[in-house]
Parts: sequence; C-alpha cells; structure tokens
Amino acid sequence: MNPPRIALLGFSIECNRFAPVATQADFEARTLIGGPALLTNARLPAPSMLGELPGFIADMDAAGAWEPVPSLLAMAEPNGPVDAGFFGRLMENWERDLTGAGPLDGIYCVLHGAGLTTDDDDPEGTLLAMIRRVRGGAIPVVASYDLHANVSAANVELVNAYIGYRTNPHLDMRERGAESAQVMRQLIGGTKTHLAHIRLPIVPPTVTMLTGADAPHRPYGELIDLGQRRMREAPYAGRVLNVSVMGGFAFADTPFNGLTAIVTATDAGAAHDLATEIATAGWERREQFRPSLTALDDAVAKAKSTEDTSVHALAFADVADNPGGGGRGNTMWILEAFLKAGVKDALIGIIHDPALAAEAQLRGVGTAFTAHFNRDGGDEFSKPFSAEATVRALAPQFLRGRRGIYKDNTLDIGVGVALDIGGITVIVVGQRYQCADPIFFEAFGLDIGAARVVVVKSRGHFRGGFDEFFRHQDVVEVDAPGLTSPILSRFPWRKMPRPVLPIDDTAQWKPPA
Repeated sequence: MNPPRIALLGFSIECNRFAPVATQADFEARTLIGGPALLTNARLPAPSMLGELPGFIADMDAAGAWEPVPSLLAMAEPNGPVDAGFFGRLMENWERDLTGAGPLDGIYCVLHGAGLTTDDDDPEGTLLAMIRRVRGGAIPVVASYDLHANVSAANVELVNAYIGYRTNPHLDMRERGAESAQVMRQLIGGTKTHLAHIRLPIVPPTVTMLTGADAPHRPYGELIDLGQRRMREAPYAGRVLNVSVMGGFAFADTPFNGLTAIVTATDAGAAHDLATEIATAGWERREQFRPSLTALDDAVAKAKSTEDTSVHALAFADVADNPGGGGRGNTMWILEAFLKAGVKDALIGIIHDPALAAEAQLRGVGTAFTAHFNRDGGDEFSKPFSAEATVRALAPQFLRGRRGIYKDNTLDIGVGVALDIGGITVIVVGQRYQCADPIFFEAFGLDIGAARVVVVKSRGHFRGGFDEFFRHQDVVEVDAPGLTSPILSRFPWRKMPRPVLPIDDTAQWKPPA
C-alpha cells in the first residue's frame, strides 16, 4: 500500500473591515511560502508560520510514512480586507498546484475563518469551493480554524472535519494541527462524517472570550469546556470527532457573524443534538457577553497608584488599538495621558511607526531628539504626537518568540528602538505586531519585573505571554479610541446580521427543531 499523499495549503488572516487594505507585502512580512520551502520552514525549531501546519506535519511524520504535497501558505498579521487582485493570484496558484498534484488521499487547509477581500466576504469559502471543483467531493478535506472564525455555510459544508482552536489566548495551534492530522488519518481509513453548525445572534466582544480556567469571567471558555466534556460522555462518546465553538470576529462585519457551535460526528443526529445543546448553553449565558472596561482617567489614577510599592505592578491593555485585530498599533491616547500625569517606571509597547524607528536608529543610542509619532498618518485614530525623547536601546531585526502565541516563532520586527520619553520607555518597531510576548521588551535589555506599569497594545494574547509577571487581577483593560474597541455600538456595521447581542437588546433565539 502506498503512503498517503496529502496536499498542504493555507490562507490565514483576520480581517478588520475598518482597517486599511492588506497587500502582498503584508503577507511577505509574515509568511508567504510554498513548495519544498514550506516543509523546510514548518520543520524548523522556530518557523515563521504559526503552529497549525508544523503540528500537522510533525504528527504525520511521527505516525509513519506519508508524502506531503506542499502548495502555498499565505499568512499575515491581522489587517484590513485583502486586495482582491492579490487574492486572485493566490487562487490561481492553489488551483494550478492542486490540478497538477496527481493522485491525492487528502487535503489539509490552514484557514482562519475571519478573512475578507475587497470584493469577497468569504474567501475561505471561495478557496474550499475551488478545491471541491478541482479535486471532487470524495477526497477528505480537513480544515483548521482560529476560534475567531465567522462561520459561513461553505466553511462547514465543504469540509469533512472542522477543527477550531480551543484556547484564548491562542496556545494550542500546534495541538490543533496535530489533531487535524489524526482526524485526517481516520478519514483516509474510511471514517465518514456529518457536520452540524448552529449560529447564535451573539457577537461576543473580544474581551469576553477568555478561556483560561483562572480567568475571572469566562462564559465562552465554559462553552468550550462543555463541548469537550460532552463529546466524551454518553450518548456522544465514540460518535463525535470534534467540537468547535467559534466566538467569531466582530470587526469583519460579515453576514455570518455570530457565536457558532460546530460538531463533526459519525452520524448526523449526534452532530445536530450536541450543536444544539452547546448553542442553548450559549444563549443562557448571553448577558455575560457584555464588556466592562476602565475609563482612561481611571486608568491614569491606577497607574499613579503603583508609585506606592505596596500596590502590585499593573498591566494596561490598549484593547482598542490591538494589532492582533487589525489595529494599527500607533494610537497615542494612553502614552499622552500617562506622560501628562507624570507616570514613571513604565514600559509601553509596541508602537508601529517605521519612519520614527528608522530615524531613531540612524541617530543612535544616547541621542536626544524630538520624536514625531504618526508623521505618515494611518487612519482616523493615528493622530500625530510629538515628545522629547532619547534613544535608549536598539534590538535585532529577528527575534525568537519566548511565550504565548509567538512562542518559538521567528519574528521580523524590522527596525526596533527603545525611546526614553519623560521616564517612560516606549518601544517603536518597523513591522506591526501585537505586544503579546515579553521578548518585545526583553530584546532591548528591559526588565519587565522591575517596571511598575506596563502598557501593551494587545487585546488578550498578552495574557498568555505576560502571565509570569501579571495575574488577571493585575490587568486593566482601558477604554480608549481605536479600530478594535470592544464597545461594538461605536462602529457603522453594514453587513452584520441584526439584531445581535450585545449591540441590540431585541435579539431573540430559539433552539432549532
């Protein structure tokens, strides 16, 4: 018997409809790689890509002989809708590879589920439809998704198994890739599946979607736990292969936004019944999906309170300017307010400002100058701001992630500088990342443990990287302006189905018959 031949490809980007258009350069800055180089990168100790494909390949390697057939992986940091022309070229590449791939036993797709292009609300569905057109309906297709996926019918109906992340912060990408490989082997062995999905009229704000057992408020985590427990109990044990609960990504603003339960099972009844049970549990928790943030003035007072060393150091999350959700990583509200109040012993990271980073690097360590932030603009929130600064340190272009979502990833930050501005150390970089890993400070020789105040431009993934310094009760989620504000009523939604909670109190739902 010949070893199984499995095609590998992926399209992974979380798209914020209100952010600037994503181009080919945004993918090249993260991961745009195909052919044999795809396998080489995935097997590195510190690949450029996130963990799903490395996990899939490692599990297949460990299980025995197989023949990977690599196509193209396009992965970028969260951004705006992808340029349609570039996505069209990706589609041509994938179709050409799949058409010429010869006999295949399966196809594994690394997807995100919250992608957009400038003319397509469901590029993942478009990709899956092409796969079925080119390779037929019989070949097993397994797709893994970020738990922020917005679930279209095509995302479910065109795959044989839907594998979603289960942790937020995302710490299980490699494990979900390995799970995808295990399910793929079952499908190749003859297992037949049925998928069911049920969407609720709930669009959870990002800050309400924590899953950790120690999180103080975790209605979403409870739903994931319920699914994992029930699939191992009667009457579902042995009949359910996977349960995925997708919280969705509000800022994609699609017709299929909404908290969704997806069940992959060996019979349709089990899939439908368990999806209904989880959806019902989600609706019962609907009032818990309302965000609670700290006003900026109150955040300033909390920061000042840390001057008393009996008060624990605090982390301030700039959740409205999260590059991990399409934010530009360059709003100035918190920095300006903390400077005005005289906050000291503070670290702020990471500001995306290529022009300022390049200027500071050219001036050199120890140079004092006037730092002009956002001289090139960006969006309505990218307001210019100037302050007297001294170049404190530089960092290498390539970092190796240490903890959390970026652990053991190679990160290209471009130019990286640390500026001392009025007793606050501000990290400025040339490539946009969310500040989810301590390495973004430590690469500059900074001691996070010695700081009294740490500001991170991140929505929640920083919790998986900075938890060795800050407990949940030491985190302050700040209500400031930005492209990723959890206060969803502030956005001009166009395509999101309405009414939905927590935007509309009139939303209603009943379990399907």
